Amino acid sequence: MTRTEKEAIVNELSTAFTEQGAVIVCDYKGMTVEALEGVRHLAKEDNVNVRVVKNTLASIALKNAGCEEMELVDNNIFIWGEDQIATCKVADKSATANKDNFSIKSGVIESKVADIDTIMAMAKLPGRDELLGMLLNVWNAPVQNFTIGLQALADKLEEE
Repeated sequence: MTRTEKEAIVNELSTAFTEQGAVIVCDYKGMTVEALEGVRHLAKEDNVNVRVVKNTLASIALKNAGCEEMELVDNNIFIWGEDQIATCKVADKSATANKDNFSIKSGVIESKVADIDTIMAMAKLPGRDELLGMLLNVWNAPVQNFTIGLQALADKLEEE
C-alpha cells in the first residue's frame, strides 16, 4: 500500500469517526469469510459501518477525530455508526453469534474510551424505534382508557 493510499484511508476514517457516535473495536481472529459477511450484513441493516483497518492507520484516524487514545493490538475490526445503541447492539449480536472467534475489545463513545461493560450495557438498552413505541403507548393510554370507560358506560346504559 502506497503512502497516498494510506493517507486517503486515514482521511476517510478521520471524517467518518468524527461524525459518529460510537466506534467499537473487536477481535475477529479465526472467523470465516461467511461469518464476517454475516457481521457486515447485520451492520448494514442497522446503518452501521464495519471495516478491517491496520492499527496504525486507525490510531491516526481516531487521533485526528479528536478521540481519546487507546491501545490497538492484534487483529481488529472496527464497527462505527451515528446511533450509539445500534452500533453497540451490532457488536454484541456479532459477539453472541460468533462466541469463539469474535469478541469486543473496547470502543470510543462520544470521543471517550469505553470499556466492555459500558458497551454491553448500551447494547441492552432499547433502540430508537422501541423507545418511540413506548412513548406512543404512554401517550395513547389515557385516550384508550377513556374510550374503554365510555364504551362500558354505554353498554351499561343499554342493558338498563
